Amino acid sequence: MADYPLKQRFVLDTSLFLSDEIREGDETMEDALTRLLDTLALAKLRLNISCYMPPSVHDELMVVLRNRGVDDETTAQLNTWVIRKHPSRFEVMIPAEVVSRFMHEMSSRVDAGLRVAEDAVRDAAEAGVADDAISNLRQDYRKTLRRGVVDSQEDFDLLVLARELDAGVVTEDTGIVDWAEDFGLRYLRGRDFPNLLDAYLDASFEA
Repeated sequence: MADYPLKQRFVLDTSLFLSDEIREGDETMEDALTRLLDTLALAKLRLNISCYMPPSVHDELMVVLRNRGVDDETTAQLNTWVIRKHPSRFEVMIPAEVVSRFMHEMSSRVDAGLRVAEDAVRDAAEAGVADDAISNLRQDYRKTLRRGVVDSQEDFDLLVLARELDAGVVTEDTGIVDWAEDFGLRYLRGRDFPNLLDAYLDASFEA
């Protein structure tokens, strides 16, 4: 057992639990979630692999699961095996270069967003159809400003907690992946996480 990665830590994003990529065959989302949580439990008990989630991410996930009709037993299992922990925002240091890049990127995105808005106004004026122009503007503006960037408290909490714990980030969100690299964090696509745990467990049984 000592040859295997004891005390590994992972911080889990909402996207891991909602991704179709973790399903096998005709599994429902709840079936896939239950299977994943069973694997998490075994990995904790046998290999001391711990999984964490900031409360902000947990709350977000719980809303989605309730809206999708996931039963209380499954959410209780999640609460048992995924540890909720607030990131130490006053203790974790963020490199100045990361903050500088974020400010530069957001400035560039605001400029790009303004250009999207200007184009939408011109299109509306030419076509005389304001409602369609507003709908397209919202979609394009959101895509321009938000895709590939950390833009929520949940995303930021995830990264800070992973840095605090020296943990790997598990997510399907490309924006979080990009910023995990800048934070110097290990990361793993959510779709690959169940197979990774299975491989660790298989190796431990063979040892």
